[in-house]
Amino acid sequence: MILAVSTLKNLSSPADGYRGRFAPSPTGPLHAGSLLAALGSWLDARKNGGQWLLRIEDLDTPRCIPGADQQIQAQLRACGLAWDEELTYQSERQGLYQEALERLNELKLLFPCTCSRQTIASTLANLGIETPRHQEMVYPGTCRPDQLQTNSPELLKTSKVAWRLALPEKCHIEFEDVALGHQSQDLNTEVGDFVLRRSDGLFTYQLAVVVDDTQQGITHIVRGEDLLSNTARQIHLQKILGYETPQYLHLPLVLDEHGEKLSKQTLATQINTEDAKSALAELRKAAHHLGLRNLPDGESITIAEWLLAATHAWR
Repeated sequence: MILAVSTLKNLSSPADGYRGRFAPSPTGPLHAGSLLAALGSWLDARKNGGQWLLRIEDLDTPRCIPGADQQIQAQLRACGLAWDEELTYQSERQGLYQEALERLNELKLLFPCTCSRQTIASTLANLGIETPRHQEMVYPGTCRPDQLQTNSPELLKTSKVAWRLALPEKCHIEFEDVALGHQSQDLNTEVGDFVLRRSDGLFTYQLAVVVDDTQQGITHIVRGEDLLSNTARQIHLQKILGYETPQYLHLPLVLDEHGEKLSKQTLATQINTEDAKSALAELRKAAHHLGLRNLPDGESITIAEWLLAATHAWR
């Protein structure tokens, strides 16, 4: 496979040193699970003397709640988790995603798809393939043409179809996760050709996060284990577009009493950051879940002092 040279401008170089980020979606305030991801990524950046960026992933506009981005910022500040550069919004970066999509089109790696989720589910059922709970359906290749070609740039911008990335015949991705060790995924059998732009015109997380991380020079990605299954797709995109692959560290999830991941969908309650005492209590719970022990627990300690101790304890 020929690797393309990125046309993105003003890239931050990995040579600049450690650059990490926290990238929440503004679908509601921070809960215990999202605070854990924020704290883990912040501590890793501080422990390594790096920069920590905040990016609001507001691409999925139907799910975004007005004012949630401001609430998230206020919660992070209350917890002492300051970011080092001006925060960015994915909704303001559409041109970068379109540029990457057009590059993939030039490489003859895109094709239009009109399949609905029901169509895909029915096709898989007819093939005797069952999709386990909480797992994505593997795309069966229904709309993939026999011969891939470069599509019209205008069609790429205006068409009311989804645009999928065509995988090579053998697409097996392996990588090392700092926390979880060796990882591998066969994209052909476990994912299939995946969507980069939806039929409603919205770019998908897979494409946007790869472009953003590269454009911002992110060298280390620390995030929840629920995103582990996305990593192989993102590494594949990085390779095609000629981007550097960051180092990955996936953190343990916070589960509810039913063993489900805490999320807005499971009605997770927001963290309490009304005052410093409450915010520190939330930080302590997150640190305990991350495996940090013997941190100062006196009532007189400040958040700044506690964060310094947590940084020293971070491995």
